[in-house]
Amino acid sequence: MLKKWNTLPPPPVEFVNSHPELPSTVTRLLWNRNLREQKQIDEFLNPDYSQDVHDPFLFQDMEKATDIIFKSIEKQESIVVHGDYDADGVCASAIIISCLKKLGAEHVNVFIPHRETDGYGLNPNTIELLSSQKTNLIITCDCGISNANEVALAKKKKIKVIITDHHVVPAKLPKADAIIHPLVPNEPYPDKGLCGAAVGFKLVQGLIKKYARTHTTFPDGQSFEGFEKWMLDLVALASIGDMVPLLGESRTLTRYGLTVINKTKNLGLKKLLIASGMADENGNPKRGTYNSYSMSFQLIPRINAAGRMDHANAAFALLMTTDEKEANDLALQLNKNNTDRQKITEQYVTEARRQIKETAQQDNPVLFVLGPDWPTGMLGLICGKIKDEFHKPAIVMGDHSTEIVGSGRSIKEFNLILALQEMPEVFAKFGGHPQACGFTLKDKNMLAEFKTKLMAKAAAKTETADLTPQITVDAEIDLDEVNWKLYDLLEKFEPFGQANEEPTYLARGVTIVRVDPVGQDGKHLRITVKHNSHLIKKTIGFGLGDIKRCAENWKECLKPGDKIDMVFSIGVNEWNGNRELQLTIEDLKKTN
Repeated sequence: MLKKWNTLPPPPVEFVNSHPELPSTVTRLLWNRNLREQKQIDEFLNPDYSQDVHDPFLFQDMEKATDIIFKSIEKQESIVVHGDYDADGVCASAIIISCLKKLGAEHVNVFIPHRETDGYGLNPNTIELLSSQKTNLIITCDCGISNANEVALAKKKKIKVIITDHHVVPAKLPKADAIIHPLVPNEPYPDKGLCGAAVGFKLVQGLIKKYARTHTTFPDGQSFEGFEKWMLDLVALASIGDMVPLLGESRTLTRYGLTVINKTKNLGLKKLLIASGMADENGNPKRGTYNSYSMSFQLIPRINAAGRMDHANAAFALLMTTDEKEANDLALQLNKNNTDRQKITEQYVTEARRQIKETAQQDNPVLFVLGPDWPTGMLGLICGKIKDEFHKPAIVMGDHSTEIVGSGRSIKEFNLILALQEMPEVFAKFGGHPQACGFTLKDKNMLAEFKTKLMAKAAAKTETADLTPQITVDAEIDLDEVNWKLYDLLEKFEPFGQANEEPTYLARGVTIVRVDPVGQDGKHLRITVKHNSHLIKKTIGFGLGDIKRCAENWKECLKPGDKIDMVFSIGVNEWNGNRELQLTIEDLKKTN
């Protein structure tokens, strides 16, 4: 699908002149990210943990929540941390439970739901189970805000409930004993974009701060600051994995968390880095340092694979274990789960494409795919790939014996969760974000009604929108400007993610020197180019070998001497101790 390139305009001269200490490339990127005030800029370029991380007691219910927890620990009550099955929920669970045990809680357990049998969030069966086990307190993490009925059932059974969550807030709030959530009405907490594990981390900070009022260290002698900062590796993983805006406090937590990951003391994480090939046998990074990209595409998928292929308990156990053999076995298991997940995903995506084409849906405002008994854990992955390929909202569902479970992914022009909230009558349950959702239909016979209603809403909302896929370009530059100095400046913008995308650049009239298909079936292209001098630059185009723009695929119609315009990002290729700049092509056009 042809993409539209939108080059952002340069900042006003006044803005550039007001920051004479910064190179023009940096001022342009700051302006493009809506960072205009000096305080914002300072926090963004040089985040300071001591200044840019907020007081946890700014949460309106933090005092109440920490009181309840300390009383439960004092009475040695049974505490259950109810998490979620993705990286965010698993990391949140590990953070909270690690702190509770550190504070002396002896009867604390985790409950992570099974994606297939339990579904997302609390459910009545879980409440009944926890009640039968004499649970006194449930602490949710990365879920709970949409579970008013389940919380009411827990309260009826004399179970206290503290909710920590970050998902879209429904009209009816649960009547929990305390709610730690940045988006609930009238919540004064300043950072509204925290992920679930970051919200859980704020609860931990609150517990530590309250405990420090009467103690100088943890019972085992560890310092409060040391424990807190070593938890940041899990906060960073969750923030990157859940694709929250990496600005403000989330950016600070993630930036420091990436530093911790590079020297993590978490045995399970270290073993997973080794099993994935990212680290050597001693746990040291093989290629430079870990960044948001390596976390997004290499480590986090392996943590998520546990809940997709089997049960997320394996991922939780990996993050909590202190046993060398168990850590190694679990890391190998998660690595295998991820390999299996990749193979199965490709099979289902192929089937989804076939179904869309056979049912002539390509021109519909929403694409629907229904697979027989497709695993719930795979639906979001399939959906994301279909949405990206067709650039349309997509719904992928699994038709199970008694119900239809679905996952949705949307483009920025259509708020998916808002549309679902306008038709609650068709769902047994649902939840999510503006561009991602999960749901279970109330009745399998309501599928046609659901499709009709969602397509009507999508058509109305996108009627006047330009739905052509677009690439935002930060600046047009000469390739000769791409050097180590520029790369070092760009490093200050890490970690990249939502609301701080990796910068992209446009170079026009680039001359091809050589084209080499690489990877399986020549799927990727390594293109050597030069621009306005004799200097040679190496580029890589992932997936370009399969894309048609000429009569043939790119790999067959591009040849030395051809002129192209290309949009690219700037990175580093490292191997065997060597290190060189590499341009990753996002899109290209032939100009002769």
